[in-house]
Amino acid sequence: MTDWTLDRTFRAASGDAVRWAALGARRAGAPPVVLLHGTPFSSYVWRAVARALAPWHRVFVWDMPGFGASEMRDGQDVSLAAQARVFGELLAHWEATDELDPASPPAVVAHDIGGCVALRAHLLHGARYARLALVDPVALAPWGSPTYRLLGAHPEVFGQLPPPLHRALVREYVSSASAPGLPPGVLDRLVEPWCSEAGRPAFYRQIQQNDQRFTDEVQDRYGELDLPTLICWGAQDSWIPAAKGRELAARIPGARLRLIEGAGHLVQEDAPAELTAALADFLRPGGPTTAPDAG
Repeated sequence: MTDWTLDRTFRAASGDAVRWAALGARRAGAPPVVLLHGTPFSSYVWRAVARALAPWHRVFVWDMPGFGASEMRDGQDVSLAAQARVFGELLAHWEATDELDPASPPAVVAHDIGGCVALRAHLLHGARYARLALVDPVALAPWGSPTYRLLGAHPEVFGQLPPPLHRALVREYVSSASAPGLPPGVLDRLVEPWCSEAGRPAFYRQIQQNDQRFTDEVQDRYGELDLPTLICWGAQDSWIPAAKGRELAARIPGARLRLIEGAGHLVQEDAPAELTAALADFLRPGGPTTAPDAG
């Protein structure tokens, strides 16, 4: 992948075309890794981490329905509940097509709403993981910035913005996820999917459909998690404060918290080397060697 292209397609039960790709090859003793993105992003934010992990792990990336290169359409269910079902279907598809060994469940690394998707798939639908890493996840109430709630409450109004104003709004919103600021080329790549004819309504659709009930339904069950769990959090996250990371770590038995200084919500862009190092240590056979943050 010289650029970032998802070259394979899975057709979900909903009919949605889901784009995905795999990097690296199977390695004995090293779990495959599945990376989940958040909103309003795509698998593109995982490109540096995925490429860094690929020499040691088989790495899977995908764009959720309604995001990135995957299908965007009117009437689409892109709620967190629907995304969790699709993720379970995708894991089953990879097992059925021998992309994944059913006897060796993958490690899952999930960012933002991807965290809720991964947690719901595991707790409600029985998806099996070897390990779970949550990166600034949407997992505990309350969540959603004032801007997010405003956009979700009035999609019919914001959906009427002329394309240049819509683009400016999305650029400003995406920019706020980074503490030091995003390079112009990266920002352009993250914004572009939301600026097509299909992408403009899709941007407001996915916000409108997601609300706190999807985490309310599972957050009292985090004590049931029985697998190695790492929580990484950008110390300068202005979307979901680091205090939520400490609260989440306290709810999950044995969870380790790693705060990453200088990083905002988009840790993958703000501190890719630090995040990759934390994940590589967590994923290595035998588990992590570094101590967690005191938090």
